[in-house]
Amino acid sequence: MTRRYIPLKSLRAFEAAARHLSFTNAAIELNVTHSAVSQQVKQLEDLLNCQLFVRVPRGLMLTPEAEHLLPVLLESFDRIAQSLDFFSARQVREKLLVGVVGTFANGFLLPRLPEFQQKFPHIELVLSTNNNRLDIAAEGLDLAIRFGSGAWHGVHADFLCESPLTPLCTPEIAATLTSPADLLNFTLLRSYRRDEWSSWLQKAGGPLLPPSQPVVVFDSSVTMLAAAEQGVGIALAPAAMFGHLLAQGRIVRPFQTELVLGSYWLTRLQSKPETAAMRDFSQWLQAQVLQASTAW
Repeated sequence: MTRRYIPLKSLRAFEAAARHLSFTNAAIELNVTHSAVSQQVKQLEDLLNCQLFVRVPRGLMLTPEAEHLLPVLLESFDRIAQSLDFFSARQVREKLLVGVVGTFANGFLLPRLPEFQQKFPHIELVLSTNNNRLDIAAEGLDLAIRFGSGAWHGVHADFLCESPLTPLCTPEIAATLTSPADLLNFTLLRSYRRDEWSSWLQKAGGPLLPPSQPVVVFDSSVTMLAAAEQGVGIALAPAAMFGHLLAQGRIVRPFQTELVLGSYWLTRLQSKPETAAMRDFSQWLQAQVLQASTAW
């Protein structure tokens, strides 16, 4: 089969004229003369051996052949434009897929993203939040911010920060608490880790957690704090990740005792080579954490 070569100028002239249904307006858009558009369209008609426009009193009308060709060209030019958008300031745009546990995303990362975007405009950051249960390989992630011990099989982990847990509740509930034992008068909110409250009470010198204690389990600390803010109960959560609620007085911490059960880590598969975008994000994030650590 002989491949047919069509000049791009002819296709562009036809596409503009077809959108405007006017050679004159197409010429203005393309910054050429009316005659140039007409000649390019005529050349395309000769190459395709068909008529593309019919002149009518108010301008032009597309022939069936033109109606078939136009959407194909529109899609093609859009795809070309999207591809060219990946080049900015002579830098190839890089897509970076980052998974992040929801607590860290809301409490730390999201407020700082505008600075990252300003500093690295060539990186297209794609974020996916999770409840700390994820498979980096299966989800095709470049990086993942996770909470835990840092010991994950086949994973390179860079320490970010500790985020100790402490009781958080409304000011109204906090006003009734004078000792850790008073916590048992309320519903306790926790994550999927069963021993969180028992461990915290033991460290704070409080009583044993009774089997009948009302408890609500959440798969997200963000949702847990929303429940605590509404007075559902007392949350055991990382205060550092909810500084905005504490600063606004919507949530308070009635006790200073903290429980460390893990840390936040920036992780990637050991088998995945580190790209420039991965390195830029990692260095930027660790600098942000270091700067914020003085406030924690």
